[in-house]
This record gives sequence, C-alpha cells and structure tokens, in this order.
Amino acid sequence: MFPWQAIVFDLDDTLYAERDYVLSGFRAVAKWSAINLGIPQEQGYAALYQLYTSGVRGDTFNRWLHLFGMNEKYVPALVQVYREHEPHLRPFPEIPPLLAELHRQYRLGLLSDGFLEVQKRKLAALGLAASFDAILFTDELGREHWKPSPKPFREILLRLGMEEPNRAVYVADNPLKDFIGARETGMYTIWVRRAGGEYDHREPPTEAHRPHEMVQSIAELPRLLAAC
Repeated sequence: MFPWQAIVFDLDDTLYAERDYVLSGFRAVAKWSAINLGIPQEQGYAALYQLYTSGVRGDTFNRWLHLFGMNEKYVPALVQVYREHEPHLRPFPEIPPLLAELHRQYRLGLLSDGFLEVQKRKLAALGLAASFDAILFTDELGREHWKPSPKPFREILLRLGMEEPNRAVYVADNPLKDFIGARETGMYTIWVRRAGGEYDHREPPTEAHRPHEMVQSIAELPRLLAAC
C-alpha cells in the first residue's frame, strides 16, 4: 500500500502555462484599447508582448500607456479588462491523462491563489474541474489567507477528508510561497521546476520554504510518488 492518500495541485504554471493567461489577457486589453483609446490592436498587443518577454512585471500597463503617450488614468480600466476577460487556455498536454491516472488511486485537490473570479474563469477554460474531489481558491478565505498562510492547506485537507496531513502531497511551482505553508501543515511537498516557468530561476529563500522533492516534469510524479 502506498503511503499517500491525497495529491493537491497548484494551478498557475503547474497545470497550464501562466504565460498563456497573461497573453490572453493582453489580447483582450489590446482589443479594448483599439476601440476605446484608438491604439492599433496589433501594435498594442506587440508592445505588451515585448514588455512581458523583457521581464516587466507589476507596472506593465503604466509603461505601455507611456509608450503610446496615454495618461495613466486608464490603468484601472485596463486591469479590469485583463482580470475580467474570458481566457483561452489549455492544460499542459500531459495533465489530463496524468490526473486521470492519479485519480484512480488518490483523492485529488486543487489549491490556488489569485482573485476568486479570475481563478474560476481559468479553471473553467481549462476544463479540469471534474478531475478534483475538492477545489479551494484561497481568496474564498480572504486575502490575508493567500499562500503562504497555512490556513488554506488545512482547509483543503478538511474538504478532502484527510485526517493525516502527512499522507497528503502538495505539488506546485513557486518556492517563494507554495511550500512553507504546506510543510507547516504537515504535507509532503514537490516542486515542479519546469524550464521556462515563471519561477524556475528562483531559489527557496529559507530552508522552511524548500520542498521535499523537485522534478523538472510533472510527468515524473507517478514514479516519484511510488518511490517515496
């Protein structure tokens, strides 16, 4: 008998490429801006893409508006368009068969940070909701309980009916916040350090942030779970 009873997954950059969501949002912003601000759609999207691929984060729309000589007063509207758009997403190719395989043996959960309605739209676009026995978006608990808070980890274990946290595994991609709360809860942790991922170049800031195991491909998960 394997020691594990439940596997809990992060969403962004674990089950699909977060870059795809960003670019989907940029397309929505470029389309809205062409209609409302007169910025040519393809030119606007190309500029957003260039900012993103050059590493700009956080103030992307401010910088983008400056490029076109536009006032920053439009930033809140752009953020709203970005967050409220219906994304076009697909899971990584290996994810649907992997979840189906694991579901035959383990209870599966999903635990993800992010604004609630945004995360709901992502999951709907991916078509993966039926793969999980329990789903928790940390925003349901309040922003103060986003990761690295241990509270959402305790809650997802309750929803999965897990009485022994050390028989549950959390699989995620961000060493800055994903593993410290899970470890505090007593869960085993696995870092999917996929090349080109948003956080593949980051290192855990402390020993408490460090996962128990690391894989470069989530396809390695069944083998690793069987070996642990």
